[in-house]
Amino acid sequence: MSGNPDNDVLNFLREQFARVHTKLDNLTAGQLDLSRRVSSLEAQVALLHGDFANQSMRIDGIEQRLDRIERRLDLVDQPAT
Repeated sequence: MSGNPDNDVLNFLREQFARVHTKLDNLTAGQLDLSRRVSSLEAQVALLHGDFANQSMRIDGIEQRLDRIERRLDLVDQPAT
């Protein structure tokens, strides 16, 4: 040590500040990475919702076609009158 308590304390504080600064940089980089990953997941979920909607529309169309075929072939029970 230099013998001067003010310089020793100042040097200690500088070292501690550098460590805190490094840790803060690491945390910021990690948080940025997590933000990017969450954004990617959100985009993928949105695509899945669109796919599900398209499948539902296609199934509805198939049901309509099947109903029409069943009616034409008289495969459907007629309601009692």
